[in-house]
Amino acid sequence: MRIIGLLLVLLAIACVCSICIGAVKIPVDSLFSIVLNNFGIESEKLFTAQQQAVFSSLRLPRMLLGVLVGATISIAGASIQGLFRNPLAEPSLIGISSGASLFAVLMIVLEARFFQSITAIFGYYALAIAAFVGAVLTTFIVYRFSVKNGRTDVTSLLLIGIAINALVGAFTGLLTYIASDEQLRNITFWSLGSLGGANWKTVSALLPFSIISIVGLLLFGKTLNAISLGESQAEHLGFSLHKSKKLIILFAAIGVGAAVAVSGIISFIGLVVPHILRMSVTGNNRFVLPASAILGACILVAADLIARTIVAPTELPIGILTAIIGVPVFLYIIFKERKRRISG
Repeated sequence: MRIIGLLLVLLAIACVCSICIGAVKIPVDSLFSIVLNNFGIESEKLFTAQQQAVFSSLRLPRMLLGVLVGATISIAGASIQGLFRNPLAEPSLIGISSGASLFAVLMIVLEARFFQSITAIFGYYALAIAAFVGAVLTTFIVYRFSVKNGRTDVTSLLLIGIAINALVGAFTGLLTYIASDEQLRNITFWSLGSLGGANWKTVSALLPFSIISIVGLLLFGKTLNAISLGESQAEHLGFSLHKSKKLIILFAAIGVGAAVAVSGIISFIGLVVPHILRMSVTGNNRFVLPASAILGACILVAADLIARTIVAPTELPIGILTAIIGVPVFLYIIFKERKRRISG
């Protein structure tokens, strides 16, 4: 609990820095004055109208979106790693993110021709729902092909995930080829990842999916601990693995699909964050799952702050920044696993 408390403090600091730092600076005392006045508490107005507008319309929804996306992707990564008992199994590698992105791109490019009825029914949520369907479909395909005699073959899982990613990349490339200039800009957004489109509408679109995903996955900490002992041992302990696997994958797909719908593909957060916690603290999934959500939110909010200030007044796509950080960690995990197998 002490480490969870420390992570919450780090998240609070990251959130305050994200709101205060930018082209329009908002001092901390001005921030608290704005918050108090927004809650109807009378206090001395230490802020300008511009600062209040930037806080309410830009910084706060962007920070909240970063928290939701980072938390959702990280806890999904932690649960998938625990489910498949492999530190390399994360949403991007097994096709969840790419499947969600493909269906989102399908909505962007072909909406006018084929998906107007879907948009008419679901409105702003249509894109998130399409991404969710893509995430579930690709995850189901990868999962089904990786199961052998009722057991999940991790090697097959990763290889099939790579194949699905390549296939999805080919279809995305085809859609990019036929896209208009405006659609092409939107597709570029998905491929690089960004929180630049954050507003209250995107936050409200992601919020229900994110809550369902995070709360649902938190319920499986004990189950994932049992799975870490081996599937046979977990079944002997009374856990219904067939049902649990489906639910874990479903909750992970719900969250990642919705996150990709509003932010594009943000690589390596779901891989790096859980692994950092397992290496530095413990492998207990009852700790790793909530800690991953908090640390993932903290890292993504901090990364977004760097992305929008390091090359100001332009903005660096956050997916590029997370990849620069994540690739060395990913390589380290691979070499560590290889060394463990050789020594074992």
